[in-house]
Amino acid sequence: MQVIRDGVALDYDVTGPDDGAPVVFANALGTTRAIWDQVIAGLPAGLRIIRYDMRGHGASDAPDGPYSMGQLVSDAEAVCDAAGARDAMFVGLSVGGMVAQGLAVKRPDLIRALVLSNTAAKIGNPKLWQDRIDIVHAKGLAALSDAVLQRWFARGFYGTPAMQPWQAMLESTPVAGYIGTCAAIAGTDFYTPTAGLRIPTLGIAGIDDGSTPPDLVRETLDLIPGSQFVLMRRVGHLACVEDPATYAAHLADFMKATGHV
Repeated sequence: MQVIRDGVALDYDVTGPDDGAPVVFANALGTTRAIWDQVIAGLPAGLRIIRYDMRGHGASDAPDGPYSMGQLVSDAEAVCDAAGARDAMFVGLSVGGMVAQGLAVKRPDLIRALVLSNTAAKIGNPKLWQDRIDIVHAKGLAALSDAVLQRWFARGFYGTPAMQPWQAMLESTPVAGYIGTCAAIAGTDFYTPTAGLRIPTLGIAGIDDGSTPPDLVRETLDLIPGSQFVLMRRVGHLACVEDPATYAAHLADFMKATGHV
């Protein structure tokens, strides 16, 4: 399915019963909604699962950038509205977690609970992101992929055959989408708005995450009173890929604790 926002087609899918508790998943930079495949298989039955590809990624359009975080948040809003999601649990990883924070502030009617996975209120700094943009402009994503993959995955997963599909996914990301999203991250600082949130929130961090280390994730969760935090071992930035069963178990526990299932 697709929804068009400001001329950009956003591709999404919905599975599960119409009256099921909605759960929305937002992907990371350089990935598609396929990162959630194995996690979804481990979740309780009866949920209404909504997944979409962020603009510039997967089956969604990849317009020329730069993108803004406001655009990415409005894209998520459009997907939720098109899918009829209300009182959803929103699960966002990396930039998807930034989108989750922004959407929870903008449209509290859409989100009743947050899962902020391997993310933060602010990630990196403008120079870091501009340097990355310059490399991709000059040499393409393949020149950057090994350094990214080392931050994404723990040593036990990095370099194995199981990593190859995720490397291919990263390297097939449209250049316009990748650098456009880098620009959105570079311009985002959600410390103040996130500190105003008062909804159930779970933070998930990977002990070997080289992109958003556990202390950075915890710092963001500490902004939200009553939030929970779990640290996954032997995984990096894409915790949902390296250990989907444990990741799904954390989501299921949080759903039960918040009455979402």
